[in-house]
Amino acid sequence: MKGYEAVAEALRECVDTIYTVPGYPVTEIGESVSAVVVTNEKTALEYALGDSLSGRRSCVIVKHVGMNALCDPLINATTQGLVSGVVIIVGDDPEALFSQNSQDSRYFGELAQCPVIEPDRETLSAAVASAFEASERFSRVALLRITPTLLNEDVQLVEAVQMIRHGRLADLDLTITGRIARADKGTAGLFAWAERSPLNRIKGGAGEIGVGAVGGESHIVIPYPPPSFPAGSRIIEIGRPFVREHQQLLPPQAGRSLERFTDRGFFRTFCRNCPFKPLFSLLKEAKMQVIPDIGCSFLLMNPPYSLGIASYCLGSSIAVAAQSTGVAVIGDGALLHSGINSLIDCREKDIPLLVIVLANSRMAMTGGQSVPDIRPYLSWADPLEIAAEDTDALSDALFVPESGLKVIIVRGVCPEEAEYEKVEC
Repeated sequence: MKGYEAVAEALRECVDTIYTVPGYPVTEIGESVSAVVVTNEKTALEYALGDSLSGRRSCVIVKHVGMNALCDPLINATTQGLVSGVVIIVGDDPEALFSQNSQDSRYFGELAQCPVIEPDRETLSAAVASAFEASERFSRVALLRITPTLLNEDVQLVEAVQMIRHGRLADLDLTITGRIARADKGTAGLFAWAERSPLNRIKGGAGEIGVGAVGGESHIVIPYPPPSFPAGSRIIEIGRPFVREHQQLLPPQAGRSLERFTDRGFFRTFCRNCPFKPLFSLLKEAKMQVIPDIGCSFLLMNPPYSLGIASYCLGSSIAVAAQSTGVAVIGDGALLHSGINSLIDCREKDIPLLVIVLANSRMAMTGGQSVPDIRPYLSWADPLEIAAEDTDALSDALFVPESGLKVIIVRGVCPEEAEYEKVEC
């Protein structure tokens, strides 16, 4: 069978959900596995992260330029963690045969500190299984780089042994500094994993080493983190000289403490006179688990509310919640930034979802810059508008619909010169 058929067959054995934004050279893989077509790559990865939180393995299939759109949740997933495996299959077009550029997706692995696997004919099936295992073991997304050279080759499908693991979200008691240190520890482990992986087949002594689908006496299948190989070896790879450039790459330095809020002595929470506190109290009384966005709603992760499960990046809460808790809390600025793309996709897919938009017409976390009124841009969603102080109307509206999208715009005015409060712990 052809390489793309072997990838599709391996995915059927490994994965629960698959999303794609079609494009050369991976369109045929998505079609072969009946992947769900999504309007953009960022939304697709956010859906996958929501599935991960719900215990489902998920795959996102994109071409290399699509990596530009999804790199925000990709990078933040390394810091925030995940539960079940998430793998991005990225089709690189190094010769720009049907693309507007020839970028090399392996560099995203270095940027996000996530494993990059570039299989050859002998390791294709095992590489798919290994990508999911690595994602769960190190609690971050894994990248599987595919090029036309491999997709068009005849390969023999080999049954791969599946090892199901469980990833972990970063502890809620970790500060952002602590979460970064935790991710660095995982990256150090990732280096050791790549060094020992049987996917790499490097013979002793200097010689010709092929990376991925390139031939050679020896083979490197994990370009990031790169395994060690004999000095003087000739490295042959498709695209830019990624492995040659990273021969001396070292793991992050160990020893940084995982700073916790209990060490620091406090959490940050909403301003004393925040207009949305009645809403948050109602959510807590209803024991609703939510996916908060970046912005003020991110503080729902902290006491005294502690309602948030995970938060990955600006504009991400809608698609993540669509495949996990069913409740997204997002600010008007974050919605206009990129959340509206996911809102449109959820509407088209008729996903049962409650979206709560905190409309204060300002970017409260970055200095109070003004935000356009979102109502004209949400008329198609038929939103329900409720004043933040109207607790009776809010109480009646806070439920996840049985089908379709439900959008509530909660309007409030932030107090002037307000400051986030500290909760001692």
